[in-house]
Amino acid sequence: MNTKTTSQPLADRVRPHTLEQFIGQKHLVGPGKPLALAIQQNRIYSMIFWGPPGVGKTTLARIIASQTNRPYFEVSAVSAGKAEIRAIVEQVQSEGKRDLFSAAATSGRHGAILFLDEIHRFNKAQQDFLLPYVEDGTLVLIGATTENPSFEVNSALLSRSRVFVLEALTSEEIVQIIQQGAAELGITVEPEAEAFLAEFANGDARQSLNLLEVTVELYAQETRVVTLENLKNALQSKFLRYDKGAEEHFDTISAYIKSMRASNPDAALYYLARMVNGGEDPKFIARRLVIFASEDIGNAQPTALVVANEVFRAVETIGLPECQFTLAQGTVYMALAPKDRSAGDAYFTALDDVRQHGNLSIPLNLRNAPTKLMKELGYGKGYEMYTTDDLLPEALKGRKYYKKDRT
Repeated sequence: MNTKTTSQPLADRVRPHTLEQFIGQKHLVGPGKPLALAIQQNRIYSMIFWGPPGVGKTTLARIIASQTNRPYFEVSAVSAGKAEIRAIVEQVQSEGKRDLFSAAATSGRHGAILFLDEIHRFNKAQQDFLLPYVEDGTLVLIGATTENPSFEVNSALLSRSRVFVLEALTSEEIVQIIQQGAAELGITVEPEAEAFLAEFANGDARQSLNLLEVTVELYAQETRVVTLENLKNALQSKFLRYDKGAEEHFDTISAYIKSMRASNPDAALYYLARMVNGGEDPKFIARRLVIFASEDIGNAQPTALVVANEVFRAVETIGLPECQFTLAQGTVYMALAPKDRSAGDAYFTALDDVRQHGNLSIPLNLRNAPTKLMKELGYGKGYEMYTTDDLLPEALKGRKYYKKDRT
């Protein structure tokens, strides 16, 4: 029986409760895959789920707790702090003492699961506070993040966790979820509308379900049929709010980067302001500046990378609200700097050749010759430090990757 109330968002009402109902991430939850085996064997360890929004990170954590019969606590790093974590630890320890000789204590219900959403929002001190409870088994940490955990999770905590990369859902998987949502709402989605929803989702199930639900509320209460026109009208509705964890997050950072690429500081500052005002992590923005400095400015102004790194360091050190000045300064600098993508473009052209041709034989004169036998075989023979000869493998002789300032 469905006990979920209609006041719940559609995405919550169709959320799966078992691994068999779960859609997507077959590389993790398919037969014989790591998470499926961990659940089957009740061997749960601390882990980090890294992936885009709307792909099942929270759902997987809940399924793991439910199917292994473990106490489960769910908090968001945006709002939680040490006090909330301390209260959870005290509760777990108290219940552990009470159940020391009970059936629960001997039936595999050990290691309460703490699901920490947006773990990248926890600072170093907060992450350090978690560490001893993860180490002694009081808590099994499942962290969720859209950001690279190598940058955002401290090394001690990361070394005690296994990182699982979750992938954006395919269009086929999104369609399955849309059909579940339509059944829950008791409506029909026309084929064109279904295809549009799947494309709109961009791998994020929550996005498609949110748009479907709003569309039904606005345009399909009586007809119970969702059309393509309904969806397009709903997209213009003010009822669709900014969600820094979903599509607008990616749309806005895309607009920000493209504005700097077009050397338009006004547009870049506007999109910067939208992100900061919407609660975007300033370090996320600063990292994009570092990437932009190499990818788009490159050797046209090599100091841009130095500036970008210093912007990131300053943002990391001083935080909001003061770092807004630093982000603004860095944004204008990057927007006004000359652009040259030649180095990056050249590298990826070379990478295509590596993938196409494999590891071609390196010319003998370029090889290292640390032993007498290698020297006798011709390793290093004829090498000239400042030669103008073509040094590529034989199959690629004459290939040119780097063409200066093609933009």
